[in-house]
Amino acid sequence: MAAQTMTDLVTQLADKRAETEAGGGPKRIEKQHAQGKKTARERLDTLLDHDTFQEVGLFRKNRTVTFGMDTADPAADGVVTGSGLVRGRPINVASQDFTVMGGSAGETHSIKVVAMMEAALQNGNPFVFINDSGGARVQEGIDSLSGYGQVFYANVKLSGVVPQISVICGPCAGGAAYSPALTDFIIQTRKANMFITGPGVIKQVTGEEVTQDELGGADAHMQKSGVIHFVADDDDQALLIASKLLSFLPQNNGEEAPIVDPDMTVEPDESLRDIVPLEGTRGYDVREIIRKIADRGDFLEVHAQYAMNIVVGFGRVNGRTVGFVANQPSAMAGVLDINASDKGSRFVRFCDSFNIPIVTLVDVPGFLPGVAQEHGGIIRHGAKLLFAYSACTVPLVTVVLRKAYGGAYLAMACRDLGADAVFAWPTAEIAVMGAEGAAAVVFASQIKAAEDPVAKKAEMIQEYRDTFATPFMAASRGLVDDIIDPAVTRAKVAFALEQLAGKRKLRPAKKHGVFPS
Repeated sequence: MAAQTMTDLVTQLADKRAETEAGGGPKRIEKQHAQGKKTARERLDTLLDHDTFQEVGLFRKNRTVTFGMDTADPAADGVVTGSGLVRGRPINVASQDFTVMGGSAGETHSIKVVAMMEAALQNGNPFVFINDSGGARVQEGIDSLSGYGQVFYANVKLSGVVPQISVICGPCAGGAAYSPALTDFIIQTRKANMFITGPGVIKQVTGEEVTQDELGGADAHMQKSGVIHFVADDDDQALLIASKLLSFLPQNNGEEAPIVDPDMTVEPDESLRDIVPLEGTRGYDVREIIRKIADRGDFLEVHAQYAMNIVVGFGRVNGRTVGFVANQPSAMAGVLDINASDKGSRFVRFCDSFNIPIVTLVDVPGFLPGVAQEHGGIIRHGAKLLFAYSACTVPLVTVVLRKAYGGAYLAMACRDLGADAVFAWPTAEIAVMGAEGAAAVVFASQIKAAEDPVAKKAEMIQEYRDTFATPFMAASRGLVDDIIDPAVTRAKVAFALEQLAGKRKLRPAKKHGVFPS
């Protein structure tokens, strides 16, 4: 054999690299495209800034020799891993390659993913995992399960230290679904499915018949299970959402989110006076208020179609990222129920973990009554919201828009749960309960003894409303800092956040609190 030159070696390397980067080959790539899906590498090209991807582990091989794996040569072992930039900021990534053995996860596959997670942890970078896999690689048996276990363990190590985002672009079944569930945000395309047991197993065990989309499609998980946070029509939209979401987040829990293009507008906005009806029984869309507070009306809603009686998401005020939490009177009158409590508390916990101030907009008539809610555990679920706000160390700014009744008032970041600045609109009704219910209890004997009980009841309702169902009693007790013209809400919130930017709040030494289950 003739001696090789460096040029020969570099050519061989380029050929080997091109062969491996081709994944499962042209036919399988063509099939992937025919399904309206990108390949693993195309997805990374879409997500990352141009020409910034640095691959790690391209030539890693599995060590399994059973069931035909001794002759199999899965390119990159079915997952592309490395790092790159998104909007100029570094992240670590893993993207499963469905063209290689269906993207199945074997031992080496998972080791590569974990290596990127550990790198994200060490370097303080967000981690994005693009899922498109048939599940555990059966040929590798227990080794594939061990790999999954290592991924789950790493997910928990990263939790609260660096942001984790899962993008579901294809099948995500069985144990594979638990890694996304352990991350902070899940984005799922309408071409993807995610479930623990598929339709076939369900039919065999329970007799129920269901399609894959009905069971684990994006709409099912957004509207019913609440497992995912964003729905995307296709890969491009999913990756755009991931990019925008990352723009709101800090790199890690030791940093704050970047200040982006500050909007210093603080002039009064009189249109805010017309959004909230004076009649407490009429609904409105609280997102209109959020957009008028946020810079340029830019608001990225999270969990938009789940537990729609509460709204959560990210915006900016004077260029700084804030998390918005708001009751939604246009859905279930804005009451807090089991799902809304879970949705709100999880978002609050995320914001607190990553140094993101929270602006809470309150218009809540109470916790949802009913046997189903009580037996479903509204007490422990509602307690999650109380716990989440009480545990916060980030700046908390609260604005009471209209109703703020009973325990639900407390649960929505009241002063006694640690709110740093509390404002109320003139329409605010801060009380133990609504005037109608309260008057029936407090003035029961007077109403019963009156010549005209109906007129007396109306009189007592108005008396209670004038005394307690206003923001002035709460303000007199120091539970509200100021009663403000709605038109100056953005200015008040912006100034409060600037004043609180350096907030430091120490907690008693402990490993961690015990979150209500």
